[in-house]
Amino acid sequence: MQTTPVTTEQLSASVIAVPPLARHGDLTLAPEENRKIASHIEAGGVRTLLYGGNANFYHIAVSDYANTLAMLVDIAGPDTLVIPSVGPAFGTMMDQADVLADFAFPTVMILPQKEIATSSGIATATRMFSERIGRQVVLYLKHDRIMDVEDVESLVNDDVVSFIKYAVVLEDTANDRYLSEITARVDPKKIVSGIGEQPAIVHTRDFSLAGFTSGCVCVAPSLSMKMLGAINNQDFETAESIRRTFEPLEDHRNSINPIRVLHAAVEAAGIADTGPHLPLLSPVSDAEFARIKIAALELLQHN
Repeated sequence: MQTTPVTTEQLSASVIAVPPLARHGDLTLAPEENRKIASHIEAGGVRTLLYGGNANFYHIAVSDYANTLAMLVDIAGPDTLVIPSVGPAFGTMMDQADVLADFAFPTVMILPQKEIATSSGIATATRMFSERIGRQVVLYLKHDRIMDVEDVESLVNDDVVSFIKYAVVLEDTANDRYLSEITARVDPKKIVSGIGEQPAIVHTRDFSLAGFTSGCVCVAPSLSMKMLGAINNQDFETAESIRRTFEPLEDHRNSINPIRVLHAAVEAAGIADTGPHLPLLSPVSDAEFARIKIAALELLQHN
């Protein structure tokens, strides 16, 4: 596992995979199944694994956090950047900070809190957590205006942030005033598109973001890496063709639930037995699984 700090060049060199976390029927971690997922992704050339929402880090008990981190270290390749998450509650992330002291992850993502948070409060919590672990953090902007642009800029200027995952969903990705305001104040090469392949072309081409995160890369890593390569080469026609290939599975994620569908898709494609979700989530229905399986296998054939 990589232990050196994250560079802006890395953000453009590899798709940032956001995998699910496999579990046994009794909800304990399934190390070998998670190794299968990581190895499949790495075999496609991906060298960054970000364990966040798709891995349901929202609901991991603090008492199980050290075991989870140890497993991530064990399953990753020697040159793979692994990024775990903390939070979203302030007390949780600060308890997790003490656990992280025993691990060499270069950076950690703070899961977004919306309903019981303010911009300045998020900034304060981010600073306190970063100071506690002695490392930069990934700032996850998932909701429109969740933070004031001035607070985002201040965190970046003070070297608190390794990079920003920008994942605000809009009907018109090209017309994003929030992102425009952020990129006017923050180097866009410190920001990645955080919503998969579908908005990645617009985000990288029109807003100059460094790269993109993806869940469906867990099914077709080589194809997703080809899309990133096409974007880097400004071959947007090829990138668009690849983007459309990911669209059927992404449509299921949008219509059902992004986390639950990806969890099912990785299993349906035969990559690993992902097992059950941690509550408060539940599995997709049998009918939904059947539709997901068709889309996942079709996507895998293009890998």
